[in-house]
Amino acid sequence: MTVHIIASPGQWIEGEAERQLRATAALPGMKLAVGMPDLHPGKGSPIGAAFVSEDILYPNLVGSDIGCGMALWRTDAAVRVLKQDKAVRRLAGLDGPWDGDTAAWLAADGVEPSGHEASLGTIGGGNHFAELQAPDVVADPAAFAALGLVPDRLVLLVHSGSRGFGEAVLRAHAAIHGASGLPAGEAAAAAYLARHDHAVAWARSSRRLIAHRFATALGVATERVLDVCHNSVVPTAAFGCRCWLHRKGAAPADQGPVVIPGSRGTLSYLVRPVGDQVANAASLAHGAGRKWRRSEARERLERRFTPEALRRTPLGGRVVCEDKNLLYEEAPPAYKDVDRVVGDLVDAGLVTIVATLRPVITYKTRGGRT
Repeated sequence: MTVHIIASPGQWIEGEAERQLRATAALPGMKLAVGMPDLHPGKGSPIGAAFVSEDILYPNLVGSDIGCGMALWRTDAAVRVLKQDKAVRRLAGLDGPWDGDTAAWLAADGVEPSGHEASLGTIGGGNHFAELQAPDVVADPAAFAALGLVPDRLVLLVHSGSRGFGEAVLRAHAAIHGASGLPAGEAAAAAYLARHDHAVAWARSSRRLIAHRFATALGVATERVLDVCHNSVVPTAAFGCRCWLHRKGAAPADQGPVVIPGSRGTLSYLVRPVGDQVANAASLAHGAGRKWRRSEARERLERRFTPEALRRTPLGGRVVCEDKNLLYEEAPPAYKDVDRVVGDLVDAGLVTIVATLRPVITYKTRGGRT
């Protein structure tokens, strides 16, 4: 069993996160445990990590938000003509159930209903968002253009998951098996994987609907550039065994370019994976990673920032978030430095930077807790 943390000496990794990583690596069947630069503690196992196990898969290492991921859309909206205040006012009604035909929407993606369709196309709480972004610096024009992106056109980044569906899948597993793993090939593993794959597909369709609702509100056209899942378990033969690759807050490095978002007050990075991607379990950081727990963030920040101050970013962006607790919990100071996180991946020879993306409007919620 190998434990590897991808982080420079200056990268802050909480001791509890490293302890969780090593404890998880000691589970039966574990071959490789990798902590990304955004590694931070989770509930039992760390977030920002990937695990390779042989013959046993572990639903708890995927967690409750099965299928959570990042998706990027190009738009036909020019950066220079966006009227920010007007756009913020038009972004309403995105928290409640969609008034369209959810069954037809899912069917268009080849996905069956889950019973959680009231949440389909809604962003959710926590660190989820839909963010309108402007290209900042294009470091690799050829790779940027190959994705159909244009330097003076806005893009839309959506971070969301399977909402209550994934949680129901994990609860059903835990009710019978607790935190135990499932031997591959047995009926229980097959049943979990079927529901897991359903949740992954449902979450992807939900992100597409979020983008549709967002674009409709603004009156812009969109086309999907990429959609990657960072909470999942998949079979792999890349590590010399009949293995299972678990990602818990880790972006895939074997599906082309990915976006690594910062906080709403910092740049995001569009990167291209390079190298053989073996030592990092074909995985990358999925974001900046939390520096403070949610319970700490408001206590640390309430005396320093008013809610209105947190709704405007140093980069000129606007934040739509009318849940005061969430506004403080997700404030930029609560996160690590995304420049250093991405820099660690570059220094490790895992990615090259295609472009940086500047937040223009970050949508969290119009209402209370979601």
